[in-house]
Amino acid sequence: MLSSQRFQCEKEFELTLFDLILQFVISGLSVGSTYALIAIGFNAVYNATGVVNFAQCIFIMLGGMLGITFHSFLKLPLMVSVLLSVMSVTFIGALIGRGILRISKSQQVVILIFITIGISVSVEGIALLLWGPFPIALPSFSGENPLFISGAVISPQNLWIYGVTFVVVVSLYYFFKRTIVGKAMRAAAVNRKGAYLVGINVERMVMLSFALSGGLGAVAGVIIAPITTSSYDVGTIVGLKGFAAAILGGYGNMFGAVIGGLLLGLLESIGAGLISSTYKNVIAFFILLIILFFKPTGILGRREAETVYEETI
Repeated sequence: MLSSQRFQCEKEFELTLFDLILQFVISGLSVGSTYALIAIGFNAVYNATGVVNFAQCIFIMLGGMLGITFHSFLKLPLMVSVLLSVMSVTFIGALIGRGILRISKSQQVVILIFITIGISVSVEGIALLLWGPFPIALPSFSGENPLFISGAVISPQNLWIYGVTFVVVVSLYYFFKRTIVGKAMRAAAVNRKGAYLVGINVERMVMLSFALSGGLGAVAGVIIAPITTSSYDVGTIVGLKGFAAAILGGYGNMFGAVIGGLLLGLLESIGAGLISSTYKNVIAFFILLIILFFKPTGILGRREAETVYEETI
């Protein structure tokens, strides 16, 4: 009798542990999907300019905060608010890209990186004045009723994150492989002088890469806002984790960005669950340090300077 009860308790414990791990995986893939979008945004600008665009952090914040503004304050329908938010930040990204090229007297990579940092800090300060210091939530896109897989819980917003990320990645694959503009952006990334010689407007391609970076950051920011809330400084830590994901996958490699984002999200979620949520942010940057020390090219990175859009997905 006692052995039977013991067997039953062990069985229930195993099921509970399985459900717990499954919950960590679901959460990790959700967070990792947003890291992947952010990492792709970093790669888009890097491949076109060689610049690490830290303005990516404000794109994430603006995506969430503008979505909340359009919906909660201007009372627009939720999906309209989401679309307007993404379009607005895409336009802001294009303005930043055009401004960096046209206004900056120096085109040195280090100078341009510091310009993007300055833009990020400045816009964050303006956001603090406009929206205040307190987190604000965006309603879930399709209600709050959770779904259950075994003993794990998955929210409808998680499904939106998975679906949106999949659609964005597939769309980018089609864009870079099948469209004239996408091929021109790839060409400009591979060889700028060669692109000039065949008549490609490289400055316009760079501006489009910043616009794409802005749009991807806005998508990431607005789809996680119903889960994590949004605030003036939310983009900083999330953006840096997206940067870590890009490094992990191989900086400049689009497929690597997806792999790096998902892997980082899983490791962060499982580590925080099994060790402590206190170390949630530490885990991401510890992984980044390990990669930089022992494999600085990342999982799918090359040793050569050029990593091109041709490698995407």
